[in-house]
Amino acid sequence: MKEVLDNTKERMNKCINALESELASIRAGRANPAVLDKITVDYYGAPTPINQMASISVSEARILVVQPYDASQLKPIEKAVQASDLGINPANDGRVLRITFPQLTEDRRKELCKQVSKICEESKVAVRNVRRDAMDKIKAKKKANEITEDDVKEGEKDVQKITDKFIERIDKIGEEKDKEIMAI
Repeated sequence: MKEVLDNTKERMNKCINALESELASIRAGRANPAVLDKITVDYYGAPTPINQMASISVSEARILVVQPYDASQLKPIEKAVQASDLGINPANDGRVLRITFPQLTEDRRKELCKQVSKICEESKVAVRNVRRDAMDKIKAKKKANEITEDDVKEGEKDVQKITDKFIERIDKIGEEKDKEIMAI
């Protein structure tokens, strides 16, 4: 029974980690190096993430500085950022790229909050799927006469408690991201 609960917690933690990395890539009006994580550049025939071919730093609240390790890759990185769905035009000074994040409009903030809600809901569905799998494993153990009826009830109650805790955590993470987006 313990291994079922441990496995459940581990899988739900993975759901939370995936949620946090997904939310980190949503730009909230401030410069955040994580927004470039999903952008890849064709580097000698292999799609390579920008963060592996350049140092990315925050110079001011809304400016990211991208300095490629290989200066010849400045143009390809610039093109990749322009082609991405960020909607940002980087400034190239010949040595580094400066990516300025414009102030978000009220409509764009609300749109981003809806996107955050959708991502959080998808994470909750993932957590509930993990719960369902755990419940199925518990019932399978009962069928195989490895545990008693009381153990089944206790196990299901424990799995539900774990699920509730993770759903609450997802809600909290979503609220924090909404606050970050709506802060001017």
